[in-house]
Amino acid sequence: MTAYRKAILFAKGLIYESRNGYLSASKHFDPNDVNTDVTGHVFIVTGANSGIGKETTRELAKRGGEVHMVCRNEGRATEARNEIVRETNNEKIFVHILDMSNIRSVSEFAKSFSANHDRLDVLVNNVGEMITEWRLTETENLETNFATNSMSHFVLTESLLPLLEKSEQPRVVNVGSSGMMLQGLNPRCYSKEKPQDFDGLVMYAQCKRQMMVLTEYWAEKHGNVHFSCMHPGWVDTPASRRGLGDLFEKMGDRFRTPAQGADTVVWLCLAKKATTHQSGSFFQDRKVGRKHLPLASTKHSRREQTAFIQCMKNIASTCTT
Repeated sequence: MTAYRKAILFAKGLIYESRNGYLSASKHFDPNDVNTDVTGHVFIVTGANSGIGKETTRELAKRGGEVHMVCRNEGRATEARNEIVRETNNEKIFVHILDMSNIRSVSEFAKSFSANHDRLDVLVNNVGEMITEWRLTETENLETNFATNSMSHFVLTESLLPLLEKSEQPRVVNVGSSGMMLQGLNPRCYSKEKPQDFDGLVMYAQCKRQMMVLTEYWAEKHGNVHFSCMHPGWVDTPASRRGLGDLFEKMGDRFRTPAQGADTVVWLCLAKKATTHQSGSFFQDRKVGRKHLPLASTKHSRREQTAFIQCMKNIASTCTT
């Protein structure tokens, strides 16, 4: 990551991605965009027991949606589910316990869900980790940030697309980050060998760039599904607290609440206006935003995109067969 990219991104964050940035942007929001009844619609939200995922689930439940919460910790998931049911009087909130870093389990969940449900209207790929130390997963021997933040969503989305395509207006919302602005695409995906200069925050940023590239790829390949990637801003979540450490302690009062971070996710799930924007776009605060910083040299070629997608397919095949 160059000093230029860091400096520009930090300055941009202070103005637009902080809590004050949200408060300024929200003055122009139309509340009618999300005042809609989605009774009968089916949603999947990963990482749904806390932070942005929990708030997204809450808002979808308020509007009558059937929401499937994909969570790792059963106790916290059940507690969050019961809280949301009490608040919304919507009993159609279901918990699925799944470790998203276990790619084979992700594939099995998607197959089971597809076999037992006749529709899926919206998939929200929200779960994310920011692990600063080098760590490989026990099941597939993948770097943990990559497994959780990129490969799991690739396998889940690819597996659920046939079910999504049965819906009248299907959507996939990928929760990204402006951190992707710090990284160009690495077509080789990841390495099982620890790099000498491994940096967990760099790996996290690379994963978010990968999610943007996947969003563009799916949008081009599946024209009847609306794909979007979004940046929630600087949000106070468990992952932020774990991953940012001292930086969060110094800057935490500038971070958005999880509800503020979830606002654009909910808008992308529900608003008719959202689908008037080109599929494959990147959003922040209900507006289409830049995918690259000016003069940052992070854009990739079609050849690099193709190599990356093939890399993902090869890894997915190894993990799920």
